[in-house]
Amino acid sequence: MSEKKVAATASWASSPGVRASMRSNKGRDTKPELALRRAVFAQGLRYRVSYRPLKAVRRTADIVFTRAKVAVFMDGCFWHGCPDHHTVAVTNGGFWAAKVDGTRRRDRETDQLLNEAGWTVIRVWEHEDPLEAANRIAAVVKRGSPPTT
Repeated sequence: MSEKKVAATASWASSPGVRASMRSNKGRDTKPELALRRAVFAQGLRYRVSYRPLKAVRRTADIVFTRAKVAVFMDGCFWHGCPDHHTVAVTNGGFWAAKVDGTRRRDRETDQLLNEAGWTVIRVWEHEDPLEAANRIAAVVKRGSPPTT
């Protein structure tokens, strides 16, 4: 048996098809993220992409405004447990519930660490209108006003 077949059978995934699907998920440059970046850029704002706001903390924000100390995270509805759109996994439900719960805890910890270091954190759900989210981000970056959500 080849190494690839052994690795696939020893996987956490419920099937080879699920494993292939999960491995193909992108960590950055998703369609919602690109739409948000285009909308923010159109506001005249310039930013860093996939950047660590705090070098000592292994957390990467999707969009970062270093001078304004604003970190923007684009959260996926499934992975981050959106209250409106999160769906419960049918297969391996316990595994996925624990994974989403861990992601939510990590998000709260990230927000706290950044806030303690003087950063403003803005979280945008993938289902949000990118133009509205960009307006919210621009208000914080340009005027220093707090985000509405």
